[in-house]
Amino acid sequence: QVQLVESGGGLVQAGGSLRLSCAASGRAFSNYAMGWFRQAPGKEREFVAAIAWNGGRTYHADSVKGRFTISRDNGKNTVYLQMNSLKPDDTAVYYCAGGRFGSISDNSAMYDYWGQGTQVTVSS
Repeated sequence: QVQLVESGGGLVQAGGSLRLSCAASGRAFSNYAMGWFRQAPGKEREFVAAIAWNGGRTYHADSVKGRFTISRDNGKNTVYLQMNSLKPDDTAVYYCAGGRFGSISDNSAMYDYWGQGTQVTVSS
């Protein structure tokens, strides 16, 4: 069993930056694909970014490409989402997810474990 705990959310002005962290329990973390998803009020959960088990491959949604960067530190059992040039449209609850499939996917159904989410609010 893997538990995921997100942190780093908060209130920031448009154009600002935040770094989200997701700490995982369990020794199998280094074998898992990891992803970030987000859900804004009244909207469906959407894919943000994913990273393969060894960090060798990453994939970012078009809406965040060039502004957000996913990374991981398997020694610390942690995955990060660096968010720059934030926009009000980025306001959402951000969720960390882990998948035993190991590679990368933008399909939320592929992921086995989910965190509780962290709120990101971007003011204009």
